[in-house]
Amino acid sequence: MPQLKLSYFDVHGGRAEPIRLALHIGGIGFEDHRLAFPAFAEFRKTTPFGQVPTLEVDGVLVTQCDAMLRYAGKLAGLYPTDPYQALLCDEISYVVEEASGKMGPTFGMKGDAQKEARLALVNGSMPVYLAWLQKQLLAHGGDYFADNRLTIADLKVFVDVRGLNSGRLDHIPTDLVEKVAPALNAHLQRIAQTPAVAAYYARFAA
Repeated sequence: MPQLKLSYFDVHGGRAEPIRLALHIGGIGFEDHRLAFPAFAEFRKTTPFGQVPTLEVDGVLVTQCDAMLRYAGKLAGLYPTDPYQALLCDEISYVVEEASGKMGPTFGMKGDAQKEARLALVNGSMPVYLAWLQKQLLAHGGDYFADNRLTIADLKVFVDVRGLNSGRLDHIPTDLVEKVAPALNAHLQRIAQTPAVAAYYARFAA
């Protein structure tokens, strides 16, 4: 197996969390390099685009979280081998990533500016993509998004919904998902109860 080093913030969420989960579920050893926020200013100078996550594969630095996630999924057996199922899997991942991209700029805002920007998302694009995800989930049986089994698409949605429900995002109602797409919350619980996922988070329990 390759030597892997995944670098990201020391949080239980965000763009690296699905990658961490995929590698853990697959039993793939990796260095989980967690950055304190003050350390990021210096670390970002070592990255091609000044952003994380980054993944070192046998010393070669790789960027782009969805590329890393697909790679981790292949190593862990969580990425479909059938081209059509892989397409469905990628579609889900890209939709979630696009939604994250719209949220991203709001983290640099404060006060009323952040509130206005986030409420615009809550009343605009967020219900649209959440309802679409629910529709896709139900269209493929209601349990998983692709391949009739756990894939990286499920991990990507799981981390996204977990974050929206967490209460850590100011001005994002914690009941938004329940109101717009309750099947996604049922999916979240299902993934959370997967033994490997439950074991992963149990390691960090106080």
